[in-house]
Parts: sequence; structure tokens; C-alpha cells
Amino acid sequence: MATASTIRLEAGQKSKFRVERIGEESAQLTSRLLQENHEKHHIFFNQSGFHNHIVHHLLTLFALGATPSEIQKGYDDNTSYQRPPVSLKQEVVDDMHQPERFKTYLGNEEYYRDFLVFFQGQIEKLGWEDVLNEYVFKGDERADDMLVRMFSGFMHSIIHLGFGVEFGQPAIIAEALAQAAVHDNWIGTLFFEAEKAAKANGAEPKNTKSLVQLLEDIRTDKKLSGAAHWEDANKIRDGILKRAPDEMIKIASQYVISEEQLAEKDAELINATVYYTASAQHPPSQIKFDFFYMHCVNSSIFFSTFFSSTFLRPATKVRLLEWKARIDLAMYASRATPALDLSHITSYKSTLNPPSSWQEVFERVNRYPDDGHVSKLVRALAHGEQVCKKFEDREGFLIKGDMWEKLGIMVVESVEAGEPKWVRSCGFEEAWESVPERENARL
Repeated sequence: MATASTIRLEAGQKSKFRVERIGEESAQLTSRLLQENHEKHHIFFNQSGFHNHIVHHLLTLFALGATPSEIQKGYDDNTSYQRPPVSLKQEVVDDMHQPERFKTYLGNEEYYRDFLVFFQGQIEKLGWEDVLNEYVFKGDERADDMLVRMFSGFMHSIIHLGFGVEFGQPAIIAEALAQAAVHDNWIGTLFFEAEKAAKANGAEPKNTKSLVQLLEDIRTDKKLSGAAHWEDANKIRDGILKRAPDEMIKIASQYVISEEQLAEKDAELINATVYYTASAQHPPSQIKFDFFYMHCVNSSIFFSTFFSSTFLRPATKVRLLEWKARIDLAMYASRATPALDLSHITSYKSTLNPPSSWQEVFERVNRYPDDGHVSKLVRALAHGEQVCKKFEDREGFLIKGDMWEKLGIMVVESVEAGEPKWVRSCGFEEAWESVPERENARL
């Protein structure tokens, strides 16, 4: 049984997207390796806050039907550079039970293990659903601060939380809570100011522009589209929110939804993030996907997980989706708002004839040496196809039909083509300098 300190997967357990042929051996091996990671490794693999992706990678391989040897290799490839956890300070864990003292430890990776033990204890006492509603989704000052931290660091903490909820693993949920607690909270400016502006302006869900329209509004706003500079250390914090905060908040605040729209707007958000992530190319450079945009797609599957859960109030789900849309819009703006052209997808020619099926794409990505980003992107695309299918004829849904499977092929072939695996900040010319040109057969 999965507990706050024990990871236990089952071959037949439900998840948002998985293949059918998952065996018990894979479930047992993945459980054992994730348990080892849980006990032996820090959530960051270095002092610069780079994330340990072992949980993300192994659970994705598991869901995509990887063989036990592929799962083991995925783990082995990514253990050598992990850090051990810092020493537990029981007095700190005890101190965290006082709300005023709890917040003095936030934002400091030194306390990751202390937060982990604290949240494990809370989950054992209250259950993970009540812990999440108390510490993340309650709507009070402490919960709002933790929710902001969930979105920090390119949404890694909320991705981690999504894996824990999707696969029913309280220990991974505890990791996600501890991870969020040691992140910063500067991105809260975007969320809270956009909420205030939406309320002040009387924005109504029925009048909301499509996300594709809002992307175009960002691109045509010269101050906003030029706010991020190549040399900015963090292009949202030091670019968008420093040089064009009012312009970003004005556009972000226009996105409001109702409870009745959740299913359609979840699908629309998936579609829009896939649209700008895939169509932001740079001919004649090889097809490459932006490393930062990719996180917007990879995280999307977990919002579908949250919205189908029963432990969250409908108003909480609405707020979650609005925040996700607003950070996705800011992410597009932060990479210098590249031109978006669907022909990069529709005209793509695979390196194989006939091109791979979804199942063959899964098999290729399961073999690919990676830290989980590629496999997460492929699984998120396969999930997106399922979610968006019934809405394809509506405004704002530009990715449709066989484009989904073609995108899966594009992803795996783009990384198999060699370094650089990803392009970083694709709207800047500098990002493409080391990317080779395409072969004529590609497009």
C-alpha cells in the first residue's frame, strides 16, 4: 500500500494517459527505484536549484510501457549526479507546526528534508487530500503563498504534485509539497495583480478572448514583446515583470473562466501551449522545441488530473486553470514572442517512411537516453490529442487531426537528430546559433 513514506505502484492502476501493457515486474521495479530516490536523493541535484527529475522520468516510462531494463537504465543514467539529502533537523520539523515559524523556513533548500518529514507527518495524520486543501488550496495567506511556490521554477513543483496525485502516491505528494516550500514566490506578482485587475475590470467568462488571440495581442504589443532581453538571468522576472508589468497583467487579466467551461478551457489551454511550443521554429534551422515552452506542455496533463479529482472545490479548479493560463501567456512573452507558423507541423516530413505510429514513438522515446523531458513531452501530446478531440471545431483549437501524432514524431526525431537537444529562448536569434540547418527531406 502506498503511504506518506512508501511508494507502491500497481500494474493496473489508473492514470491520465498510459498504455495497456504494463506488467507487475515494471510496477515493482519502478516502486523500488522511486523509493530509493525518495530516501537517498535531494530534490535538487546541485546548489543552483536544478531539479531532480527521476520521479518524472520513471513514472512517465512506466506509463508508456517501458520494459524493466529501460526503466532501470533511465534510473541509472540519472543517479550519478544527484545530491544526498541534507541532515534532518528534528527541532526545525517541530518548529514548523507553528504557522508563524513555518514561514521563516520557506524558500531555503537547506530545509527540504525537514519540510519533507513535516508534510509526511501531516499526511499520515490528515490524509493527503486534506493536507493539500489546507496547505495549498485553502485560499488563506499561507496556502496562497504555497500555491505560488508550486508554480515557481518552471512549474516543477506542481508537475511533481501532479505525478503524485495522478499515480496515487502520498510520498511523492509530500516531496512536491517540500519542493514547493523551498522555492521562491516572486511569480505571485503576476497572479495576484491579474486577479485584482480582472475583478476591477469586471471581466466575464463569456467575453474572454481565446488564448490564441491573447498570444497575438502579446506579439503585437511592442513594449511587451520586447520586454525580455537575451542577457536577462530570468526572462519573466527580470524582463517581463520589470519592463512591461502593466502590459502583461492587462493581457493576463483578460483570461477568466467559469466552472461550466472547465473541460473546454482545459482543452483550449493544452491546444494553445502545444501550438506555440511546436510552431515557434526558425527555418532553415532544424526543428527544435523550446526548453522553456516545453514545460508548459509537460505540465498540462496534470491540470487535467486536478480537474477530474473530487477533493478540489470547483472554484479552486477555476483558479488553477486561470493561473496556468496566465503563466503560459507570460512564458510566451518571455522568449521574445517568436512568430508562430502551423506549416512547420503540417508540412513536416518524417525521417522514416512510413512514419512511426504513436506506439512506435513511445518505444523510441522509452529507449532514448534522457532525464525525462522528452518522454514527458510525448506523453503530454498523446494526452492532449485525447482531450482536445471533441473540441477541434471550436475557436482557438489550431492543433487537430493527425497533427498530434505528427508532433510526437517531430519531438522524438528532433532530439534524435543530435545536439542541441532543445533550443532555449526561441524568439531570440542567439538561441539558434548552434542549431544545424535542416536537410532538404525534412520540410
